Amino acid sequence: MTKPTKTHVIAIDGGGTRCRIALSGSGPRVSVETGPANVFSDFSGAVEAITSGLAALADATKRTVDDLSEVPAFVGVAGVIAPDIAEQLGKALPFRQAQVADDRLAALRGALGIRDGVVAHCGTGSFIAARISGETRLAGGWGADLGDEASAQWVGRRALALTLEVVDGRRVASELSDQLLANLDGAAGILRFAARATPAEFGALAPLVTHGAEDGDAIATFILRAAGAEIDRAARAIGWQPGLPVCLTGGIGPHFARWLPPELAADLAPPDGDPLDGAISLARDFAEGLAP
Repeated sequence: MTKPTKTHVIAIDGGGTRCRIALSGSGPRVSVETGPANVFSDFSGAVEAITSGLAALADATKRTVDDLSEVPAFVGVAGVIAPDIAEQLGKALPFRQAQVADDRLAALRGALGIRDGVVAHCGTGSFIAARISGETRLAGGWGADLGDEASAQWVGRRALALTLEVVDGRRVASELSDQLLANLDGAAGILRFAARATPAEFGALAPLVTHGAEDGDAIATFILRAAGAEIDRAARAIGWQPGLPVCLTGGIGPHFARWLPPELAADLAPPDGDPLDGAISLARDFAEGLAP
C-alpha cells in the first residue's frame, strides 16, 4: 500500500444526479462515482454519498480512508448555500484539511479556468456563474421548488404543466403532450406523478422534450426557447456583455445552444473541462495555500 504524497489532492464534485471523487497526483488521476449529493435537500444522503465514495476510492487506489483523510481536499457539493452548512459538512467528513464550498465554483473553474466568461450549468438543477475582471459572480441554484430555471427538472415540470394546458383546451396538443398523457395515464396520472416525483425523476422527462424539439414539436420548442431566454436573462444580470465567452455545461445545457437569443449564442464557446477538473484545480489552489 502506497500512502498519498504531498503532491496529491482530493477533489469532490457533488450534484443532484451524482457525486464524483478523485485523487489526483503526479500520475493519472483515479476517480469514483456515487449517487446524488445535495446537502440542503438531503444532508445525510449527501454525506453517505461522499463517505461511500471515499471508501470506494480507497479500494481503487489500494489505500485506506485514513490515508485519504490526510490529503488536502476541495469539497464542492450542491446545496452549500451558507457558511453554517459548509461548517456542518466539514465536520461530518473525515478530512483534516478541506475547503468546503458549493458546486458552482468547480463548474466555473472547470469550464473557464481563470479566464473571464459565463457558464450556464444545467443538469438536474441549474445555475449561472461568471468570472468578470477576476471577480466571481453567481446566480440561481436555489433548488427545484423556487428556481433552477433551464434545468432538466425545470424542463420536465414545464412539459407536464403545458400538457395540462392541452387537457384544458388552452394549448394545441402535440406529439409530446400526447406521449406524456399516454405514458403517465392521463391528467390524473400526471398529478400523481408530480406529487411524488423527485427532481431527478422530473429531469428524466427532459430527453422527451429535447428529442421533440429536434423534430419540431411545438410544445418542446416553446419550452427550450423559454429556457434559452432564462439563461440570457441570468447571464446579463451577472454581467455578461457581448464578446465574453459563454459555456453551456451539464447534462442538458448543450441542448439549449440553438435556442439562445442570437446575441448570446454568438459568444458560445466549448468549455475547457468539466466540474471535476475544476474541483481538482481548486484543490491544488487550496493545497498550495497550506504549504509552509
